[in-house]
Amino acid sequence: MHIIHNTIGVPKITQKDLDNSTSSFIVGPLPKGYGVTLGNSLRRILLSSIPWTKVTWIKVKGVTHEYSTLPWVKDSIIDIMLNLKWLVLAKNDIWVEWLKLNKTKSWKVTAADIKSSAWIEIINKDLYITEIDQDGLELDIDIRIEKWVWYLTQEELLEKEEDVEVLLLDTNFSPVLNVKYNIEKARFWEMINLDSLEMTITTDWSISPVNALKFSWDMLNSYFSIFNEESLQVEWQFISNVKELISREKEEVQEELEKETYTPIEIMWLSPRTLNALINWDILSIEKLTKCTETKLSSIKWFGKKAMTEIRSSLAERGLKLLGDD
Repeated sequence: MHIIHNTIGVPKITQKDLDNSTSSFIVGPLPKGYGVTLGNSLRRILLSSIPWTKVTWIKVKGVTHEYSTLPWVKDSIIDIMLNLKWLVLAKNDIWVEWLKLNKTKSWKVTAADIKSSAWIEIINKDLYITEIDQDGLELDIDIRIEKWVWYLTQEELLEKEEDVEVLLLDTNFSPVLNVKYNIEKARFWEMINLDSLEMTITTDWSISPVNALKFSWDMLNSYFSIFNEESLQVEWQFISNVKELISREKEEVQEELEKETYTPIEIMWLSPRTLNALINWDILSIEKLTKCTETKLSSIKWFGKKAMTEIRSSLAERGLKLLGDD
C-alpha cells in the first residue's frame, strides 16, 4: 500500500444492501487518484471476467431456423430465444449440460416447466418463455447450457457446432448486470485531497454483489502477482505494509481499552519501597501488574519475598492475582 496509509490508516470498507441483487460499497480514505485506479479496474473485471453458466443454443422440434413460427405457440421462435437468454442458473461446476422443455397443455410456459438434473438449479422459475394456445399440441425444446466467460457471438458458437438444426444465441455469460462507481473527496484531519470510492453492483441474483466483488479482487490480485518477482526492484520505503498497519491499529485499540480500565497502583497502599520498585519498572496500573508473573517481578532489583507477599495480599483483597498463580 501507499506510504500515506502510515498516516491515514487502512482504508475502511462499508457495505449497504439496496435490495437482494444490488449493493453499494464505499472504500476510503484512499490516496488521490487511487479511487479511479481501483474503481475502473474492478468494474472491467466484474462485467467481463466472472465465469458463469448460460444458455448458448436451443433446438425446437419442427423448427429449422429462428424465423419460424409454430401456429399453436403465441410467441415467435426469436422471442422464445430472447426470453431464454434471461434464464438464471445457480453456480455449478458443470461445463456443458442439456435441459428439456416439453409441454402440451394450453397455458403459459415458464422456466418452472424446464426439466433439469439434480445439480442444476434454476433461480428465476417464474421467467415467462411463451404460451401454448391449444391443448394436445406439443412444444418440445432442447436447451444447451455452457459455463464460460465474457461473451460469445453466434458466429463464434457456429465455429464449434456441427448440428445445423440448432438455433444459436449471442450469450453474455457475466452474472453482473451493472456496475457504477463514483469518486468523492475525502479528508483525514488536515489532509483534504484524498479519495473515497463508491461502487454499486447489480447482479442477476445468481451471485451476491459482495461475492462478485471478492472474485474480481482475487482475479485482479492474480495478475498483480505476476510482477511479484525478486528481479523487479521497487522502492520499498515508499510501500506501506498493510498487515503491519492492521496489526498496529489493533494494538492501538487494545491500548485504548487498557487506558479505559487503568487503575493506578497507588491505591493498593503498598510500602514505599515496593511501590517505587514497581514504578521504576513502568508497572503503573493494577491491570498491568496482574499481567506479570512471579518470575518477572522477582527479576526487579530489591524485590524480595516480603514485597511479593505484600502484592499478592493486596491483589487478593480485590479478587485478583498474578499471572500464573493458581
